[in-house]
Amino acid sequence: MKLATLKDDSRDGRLVVVSRDLSQYQLVPKISATLQHALDHWDLVADRLEAVYTLLNAGDAVDAKPFDQQACHSPLPRAYQWADGSAYINHVELVRKARNAEVPASFYTDPLMYQGGSDSFIGPRDPIYALSEEWGIDLEAEVAVITADVPMGADVADAAQAIRLVMLVNDVSLRNLIPNELAKGFGFFQSKAASAFSPVAVTPDELGLDWSDSKLHLPLLVDINGKPFGKPNAGEDMTFSFAQLVAHAAATRELAAGTIIGSGTVSNKQGGLNGSSIDNGGVGYCCLAEVRMYETIETGKPQTGYLKFGDSVRIEMRDAQGASIFGAIEQTVAHYGERRR
Repeated sequence: MKLATLKDDSRDGRLVVVSRDLSQYQLVPKISATLQHALDHWDLVADRLEAVYTLLNAGDAVDAKPFDQQACHSPLPRAYQWADGSAYINHVELVRKARNAEVPASFYTDPLMYQGGSDSFIGPRDPIYALSEEWGIDLEAEVAVITADVPMGADVADAAQAIRLVMLVNDVSLRNLIPNELAKGFGFFQSKAASAFSPVAVTPDELGLDWSDSKLHLPLLVDINGKPFGKPNAGEDMTFSFAQLVAHAAATRELAAGTIIGSGTVSNKQGGLNGSSIDNGGVGYCCLAEVRMYETIETGKPQTGYLKFGDSVRIEMRDAQGASIFGAIEQTVAHYGERRR
C-alpha cells in the first residue's frame, strides 16, 4: 500500500492512504492519525489500512478525495532517528580517487553510516533553504526505508523483515562545509541541511519483483533545472543491502519503530567523465559532487558548480510501465531570508 502525510497546523500532519496511481487519497483518523502512530501499532492497524487501500484502488472508497502532492509533508515530518549509509562504494571510490587516497579495505565489508538531524524534515515540494551559496549546496538522491522496532544485534534476515516502508530522499549536503567538519574527526553536523522525502512511502510488497534482496532495482531519475542529470539503477552496484544497513545500525542499540535508514547517494559504475553523463550515453549522477569528482580525476580540477539560488531539483522513480511510484520531490533553492519575510 501507499501512505502519505498531509500538512496541517500540527508538527506531524495527517496520515492518508493513497491510491496506487496517486490520484486519490483517504483520511484514516479512526485507524491512525499519524504515520508514527501507525508504525507504533503496525500489527493492529496494517490490515485496516490495507483494506482502505483496496477500496481506493477499486474506486469504491466512500470519502476519497483528489491527491495533491503539493499538500504533502515528508511521510514522517520528524522521526526518532535518521541514519544515512553509504551503500554505493563506487561513490566512495570516486571521492577517494579524486584526492589520491586509497579506500580502506574495511569499507567493503563494514558500512559507512552517519546519524543525521531528524527533528524537522522538510516537505517534498518545500524550498531548499540556505543562507549562502558559498556553502556548496548539493542534492543527494537516495532511497530510504522506515523500520519497525528492531532489537539490538538483529541479524540480516530479521532486519529485512523489519522494513516497513520504502521512500525516496533528497539528503541535501553543504559540500564546502564538509572538509572542516570531517577534519575535526567528529562527523557531519552543520554540513547536512534538512532532508526532504518523497510525497509517498510504500510497503515493499507494492514494489513486486523490483524489490529483491532488500534492494530496489529501478532507475532513480534526477533532473536539475528541467534537464535530465541522472538515472542510475538503485539496485545495481549497491554493496550493502537495506537489510545489511539496518542490521549495522542495530548492532549495538535497539531501533525504534519509525527509524529511517538511507542508502547514501545512488551511484553506478561507468566510464569516465566522457562516458558517464546522460548526454554522453551514461546513466549520469545523483549528486553534483560526483561529476566534480570525475572532472577532478580527468582534468585536475572541478568545473561544474554547486546549486545556486533559483535552481530546481526533481527526484522521482517510475515502474516498468512508466507510472510514478513515490511521487516526485521537486525543490527550488532559496535564500532563508525569504522564509522569514
